[in-house]
Amino acid sequence: MPIPSLNTQQIGYKLLSMSNFQGRKGEEVTKTLISASLHKDSVENVSGAYNVSPQTVRNYVEEQGLQVAEKTLEQVKQISLETLKGVKEIELSIDWTTITWYGKPVEGLGSSEKGYSWNYATATTKYEGKILILAFIPQVNGMTKDEIVKVLIEQVVAMGFRIKLIALDAGFYTVEVIKFVSQFNYIIGVPVGDVKIYEEFDGEHVTNSKRRSKDEQVKFRLIVYRREKIKRKKMKVVCFARATNLDLPKNKVLELYNKVRNPIETSYRSVKSFLPFTCSTKFIFRMLIFLLAVLVYSLYTILKDNVKMRTFKSLISKIIEIYLRQRFI
Repeated sequence: MPIPSLNTQQIGYKLLSMSNFQGRKGEEVTKTLISASLHKDSVENVSGAYNVSPQTVRNYVEEQGLQVAEKTLEQVKQISLETLKGVKEIELSIDWTTITWYGKPVEGLGSSEKGYSWNYATATTKYEGKILILAFIPQVNGMTKDEIVKVLIEQVVAMGFRIKLIALDAGFYTVEVIKFVSQFNYIIGVPVGDVKIYEEFDGEHVTNSKRRSKDEQVKFRLIVYRREKIKRKKMKVVCFARATNLDLPKNKVLELYNKVRNPIETSYRSVKSFLPFTCSTKFIFRMLIFLLAVLVYSLYTILKDNVKMRTFKSLISKIIEIYLRQRFI
């Protein structure tokens, strides 16, 4: 294997310092989690290589996991800020997804009544081919969709960015969200069943929320378009809808939405490629290793133009071994 470049070395050492646990075995716990993330291996399987027991790793995470998780998330934001240095205006994508685990339910948190899964939302932007995470929030029960959007946007604005355009997942389509994002240029996915228009359309539309009075409904430009799509091995024509306040040609609006939104699924898959396995049933353990995967992915984005993911994992693993020898020999 070639000697890692200085840039890669710096990233490797940065990764080690970012997620550090305190205590006699803190460094070994940190390296165990990072190594499991890089190799997409089991935390319990990797721990022996660093002379620490799986139970010790679990104890450290349960005691310090919340603080380390907060620090990890701040470092993710810092990486994005450094990458976007000098950028004043951004296009923002707001998304959410579900993480499932099997263990002890967490009261008040999750998307399932049993508490075995939780939703999180992110605000991301694309810059020079890199998908950068700017804001993150786990959803607690009772938190509305507009509250989630407000928190994410407030975090982004607090970082000093002006928002040129917001593209939102169809899961955020509510009266309250549209009212809030109307202060920005926005495009939001719309469930076709909610608007009940199943043909090409481009015009004014008013929401019909049963939870809101007539005066509380919102008006917006609705675009409905049809595309051929394979469903159950058959080609079918499917309708899609978008809500927007942009005064641009229909095709340009759709192009902008796809430009801002399409890379997100790729970034989620990339994050999961760094997500280690564990037999721990504790939510804090599951959340921490997920945020660690986000951090490793964020560092990978810095080098991805020049280094493939497999090479990145190998280089960082090599740096950890070199670091260990320097510390303990």
